[in-house]
Amino acid sequence: METPGVPARRAALRLLDGVLRRGDPLDQAAPPVLRAIERGDDRALAMAIVQEALRWLADLDALIDSATQQVLPEDAKARGVLQIMLAQALRLDLPPHAVIATGLPLLQGGPRRLAHGVFSTLLKRGVTLPEAPSLPPAAAARWDAAWPGRVPAIAAGIATPPPLDLTLRDPASTQEWAERLGGHALMPGHVRLARAGSVEALDGFAQGAWWVQDLAASLPARLLGAGEGRRALDLCAAPGGKTMQLAAMGWAVTALDKSARRLERMGANLRRTGLEADVVAADALTWQPEAAFDAVLVDAPCSATGTCRRHPDVLHRHAALDELTALQSAMLARAATWLKPGGVLVYATCSLEPEEGEAQARGVSGLQPLPIAADELPAGIVPTAEGWLRSDPGMLADVGGIDGFFAARWQA
Repeated sequence: METPGVPARRAALRLLDGVLRRGDPLDQAAPPVLRAIERGDDRALAMAIVQEALRWLADLDALIDSATQQVLPEDAKARGVLQIMLAQALRLDLPPHAVIATGLPLLQGGPRRLAHGVFSTLLKRGVTLPEAPSLPPAAAARWDAAWPGRVPAIAAGIATPPPLDLTLRDPASTQEWAERLGGHALMPGHVRLARAGSVEALDGFAQGAWWVQDLAASLPARLLGAGEGRRALDLCAAPGGKTMQLAAMGWAVTALDKSARRLERMGANLRRTGLEADVVAADALTWQPEAAFDAVLVDAPCSATGTCRRHPDVLHRHAALDELTALQSAMLARAATWLKPGGVLVYATCSLEPEEGEAQARGVSGLQPLPIAADELPAGIVPTAEGWLRSDPGMLADVGGIDGFFAARWQA
């Protein structure tokens, strides 16, 4: 009979290997791997283990290398097992005996004595992790060049899992929901909670009073203002956070996405919240609307490096930036032709790469810049000199942080 807890660790090891060796996005790889684990808290534990291992990977590897005579290959199974064992002991504060009992069985037929010896040696030394994780060298170099002096703050911003942000269907009820949920608001229509258990069990979920959406991700739709029945197009709309925002703000929304599977999730979200949108499954590069729009929101596919505090796997996956930036430019060019005279276009990416944000905005022609004002953003986030939004995970640290985002706005 298998030791209780081993399946969760095996799942964590599989997911870690998938991210590091194959470049699997964690949120896509996790559901089929976790499905075989019966207990919900064990599934949550598996995710916590792999996320902490990814968050602190460079520092965990440095500890492992300090306790071995010969450096273990990067893809050695013993290294992966030690990474998740140390993540449990040093980040999740799990008892060493439990970590050993559930970790070593993963090396059945392998170097169990080596792993046991390295783990025990490090704990006897009383090792600790630094206050902030060491970023992968490639990411640190890129971001230091793009945002001089910001890397230490970004690293500190991803040291712990972020709080839970909710966007409210009715911004007028912000104070009510903040009190009911025991959270606090950073803007009207927003409530921030400490990390909780099941989202579905929270007050207001069943009646569709809110949906989960990082504060930064909610800003681009806010930049379009009240809809008053006018027509808006939400490109790359699934799983629906921006679409629901726009519908709640009074826009008649066309929500377009080429992923039918993700659109199914959007449909469920719309039904739960009682909001409406015209949902279209199509490719933005070939689809053509029947009429022009008063507003277009392009939250473009990107490397998603700005979400690293919530999705640490993006730190270790290598996005094809040339392909992504070409796609972003093509979407922007098409979206600009779908505006009515006087219509507003907002472009956004959840990326820390300037090629996917600032460089794209500089390439827009034929539209009038519509600068973002400070009072449209959370306190502590200031528009750039160009009137753009640029946030990173090191900002708003005293109130729980924010994802990295870029947004710019124009008028036809």
